[in-house]
Amino acid sequence: MNRFNTISLFILLSFIGIVLSQQSPQTYNVLFSTTTGDIEIFVNRSYSPYGSDRFYALIQDGFYTDNAFFRVIQTPLFVAQFGISPSSSLNEKWNVTIPNDPVVISNTAGTITFAAEEENNQACCRTTQLFINYADNSFLDSAGFSPFGRVISGFNNTLKFYGGYGEEPDQSLIYSEGNSYLQENFPLLSYLNSVKIITEQW
Repeated sequence: MNRFNTISLFILLSFIGIVLSQQSPQTYNVLFSTTTGDIEIFVNRSYSPYGSDRFYALIQDGFYTDNAFFRVIQTPLFVAQFGISPSSSLNEKWNVTIPNDPVVISNTAGTITFAAEEENNQACCRTTQLFINYADNSFLDSAGFSPFGRVISGFNNTLKFYGGYGEEPDQSLIYSEGNSYLQENFPLLSYLNSVKIITEQW
């Protein structure tokens, strides 16, 4: 391994260590400003420690600014999913999985959970994508989808997200082309304009 590759590996491993060691407050409240109105989310680290820590770190890094709600399933009511940054550098930076958390609270309406791949019918490989549960999706509990917070204000605004495209947007193209792909092909999508932490308790 040459010196350049050694340094790059060291930087990557150092970043991974920082990502996994950064801890969130025990509880905190987050304000989503979206194109359909404001939404307030309460996060409790005891629900899902690794999930809470990652969410807090992503907010601090501005990851969710101008995110599209690209997968909105409303017929029947299921989820609103987001969490691909329009910045390719941010997506690359945070493409580091976090360990699984046990499921402490159920995937009921209004809870927020990390989206994940499924391996042997179990959720794995969480990075940045999230979903808000529109309904009682407690069947996801047994697969290991661990909610880390819940919507405490503005849930009706989540129901206003445009859902007419269903699962049509191609996630690989969102990653490669960013919001320009979505704006050209799915112009009615709703967006998360900004996210800020409004209260926190350590």
